[in-house]
Amino acid sequence: MHIKQVIIQGFKSYRDQTVVEPFDKRHNVVVGRNGSGKSNFFYAIQFVLSDEFSHLRPEQRQALLHEGTGPRVVSAYVEIIFDNSDNRVPIEKDEIFLRRVIGAKKDQYFLNKKVVPRSEVMNLLESAGFSNSNPYYIVKQGKINQMATAPDAHRLKLLREVAGTRVYDERRDESMTILKETEGKLEKIEEFLRIIEERLSTLEEEKEELKQYQHHDKIRRALEYIIHEVELNENKKKLAELLKQRDESGSEQEKLAANLKKAQDQIKMLTRKSKDTKKELGSIKEERDILNNDHQHLIKEKAKLDLTIKDLSEEVLGDNKSKERAENELARLEHSIKEKEAELEKVKPQYEAMKKKEEECTRELTLKEQKRKELYAKQGRGSQFTSKDDRDRWIQNELKSLNKQIKDKRDHRDKLIEDLKRDAAKQVELNKKIEEQTQEMERQRVCIDDHNKQCYELKKSKDQYQTTRNELWRKENNVQQNLSSLKEDLAKADQALRSMAGKPILNGRDSVRKVLDTFISRGGREAEIARSYYGPLIENFNCDKSIYIAVEVTAGNRLFHHVIDSDKVGTQILKEMNRQKLPGEVTFMPLNRLTVRDIDYPQDSDAIPMVSKLRYDEKYDKAMRYLFGKTLICRNLDVATKLARSTGLDCVTLDGDQVSSKGSLTGGYFNTSRSRLEMQKTRSELIEQIKQCEEELQTLRDDLRKTEATINNIVSEMQKTETKNSKAK
Repeated sequence: MHIKQVIIQGFKSYRDQTVVEPFDKRHNVVVGRNGSGKSNFFYAIQFVLSDEFSHLRPEQRQALLHEGTGPRVVSAYVEIIFDNSDNRVPIEKDEIFLRRVIGAKKDQYFLNKKVVPRSEVMNLLESAGFSNSNPYYIVKQGKINQMATAPDAHRLKLLREVAGTRVYDERRDESMTILKETEGKLEKIEEFLRIIEERLSTLEEEKEELKQYQHHDKIRRALEYIIHEVELNENKKKLAELLKQRDESGSEQEKLAANLKKAQDQIKMLTRKSKDTKKELGSIKEERDILNNDHQHLIKEKAKLDLTIKDLSEEVLGDNKSKERAENELARLEHSIKEKEAELEKVKPQYEAMKKKEEECTRELTLKEQKRKELYAKQGRGSQFTSKDDRDRWIQNELKSLNKQIKDKRDHRDKLIEDLKRDAAKQVELNKKIEEQTQEMERQRVCIDDHNKQCYELKKSKDQYQTTRNELWRKENNVQQNLSSLKEDLAKADQALRSMAGKPILNGRDSVRKVLDTFISRGGREAEIARSYYGPLIENFNCDKSIYIAVEVTAGNRLFHHVIDSDKVGTQILKEMNRQKLPGEVTFMPLNRLTVRDIDYPQDSDAIPMVSKLRYDEKYDKAMRYLFGKTLICRNLDVATKLARSTGLDCVTLDGDQVSSKGSLTGGYFNTSRSRLEMQKTRSELIEQIKQCEEELQTLRDDLRKTEATINNIVSEMQKTETKNSKAK
């Protein structure tokens, strides 16, 4: 055994791959200049075969890698190819490839190009005579001297290592250890054997019992077989009868299925009718409460009016009694007046005579008094005046005084005459003014009557409008309740549809609607994008209820794909969804990208193209033919299988059994109560009803606003009329 070839790459001074060969099987000499790599060559051999380079630290591995001016080397390897023609290494190959690869974080051995652990490599080398701890095959300077001066024990150990016996000693020690363990296990096995022998003796006894049991069991099984044979024959007869009954009950089952479907539809109708009745009952109860309140209000008004009538009746009754008393008093007074007048008539002549006599006496008394005064004056003047001149002066003075008094009296008389004239003119003017005021008072009375009449008419009109307003309130409340109920039903339908189609798909539908609302609110070009979106496919076609199952099985969740005018519209919608971080899953069907081909459908009375049974707008033709154009609706599964094979089209039955053009067959029970098309139809109807209710609600609110405005105007007119009435009063 000897080295045939050494391959070095990336190790110390060997950057590129270097192959050193050939080697002689006896002696080889390496010569070269200083720095040519002789030492690194021997280090490379030691690196693979010696224990000196084992357990390298990262910095030591890094030191073994080549360092130069070029790119940094990240790994290195040394491979030694041995000539094993003498089979010194216990491997049945003439050549052995031993490679060691190191890097910054790895250190691996390869034996014949397979990764092996280091311990296996060392064991293999030691079995071939390569000592791990004392490599005699690598002799350094001073090694010969050290060996010559070594003690005998050390040399004996070295010879054993050279001869390769140490590995056998180690294996012998391991074998002795295994032998001891085996002896212990042998003792346990012998103990188990004793237990098994005891168990066997027990089983022998059980074996006899088992033979007897098997004998009786055989008899029992024979009897059971006979019994089962008899039962089988009977069951075969019953099965034949049941098959016959089943064949006969097929039509009955169809009738029962039809009746069941009819009953389910009737239950739905009755449930809807029950809801409507409950709504109507609620509105009637509210109307009853309103009417009860109005009734209570009217009862209170009636009680007030009754009390007012009673008070007025009492006042009228009191007035009648007062009038009667006054009439009695008047009659008594008139009677007394007549009596007094009669007495007066009797006394009046006497009174006139006495009055005349009194006047005469008074006149005579006045004359006598005047005469007496004159006599007293004459009597006094004789002593008053000393001469005639004094008397004349006095007389003149008296005369002046009397003339002045006469003048004053005349002036006073003239003034009184003027005052009388002025008072007469004033009287005429006042009479005229009184007449005018009387006319004005009459006019104001007429105005008051007109105002009262107008107030009555306005109050009557206000009551009518208030009644209309109450009716509108009641209708608004009913419509509001109906709208709330419809919205609840729509939420339930959306929830059911969400559970059928999947949360991401319907979240995507809602997100697309939010984006479209955003585009519409922005207006301009983005509003045009919103008008180029046509909605989910399921909202853009109708079909008969009988083919719902077939359509749903064919389309699946593709019913919720979004139909758009072009792929640019879809890109803009997705960009806005991502910008707003809206959730959901969206799949678009751009009409400008869909390609459909004309299909020659077979003329078969048992099959019909699905697309021909769908009702939709012409602009959605591409989308409909793309999704449903390659599917035939067949009468039964046999027809579907035959046509799918002959035409290359997908076929589906009304019960949902589907035959692919590639040969696969799918089908089974389909729950009609969880139909997505039925749920979508219900949802569309609910949306339409909600729209109608909202329009009706808006109309009622407009009418309410108008009625409120009219009532406010009437109240304002009433206040104005009452103000005018108060002013007139």
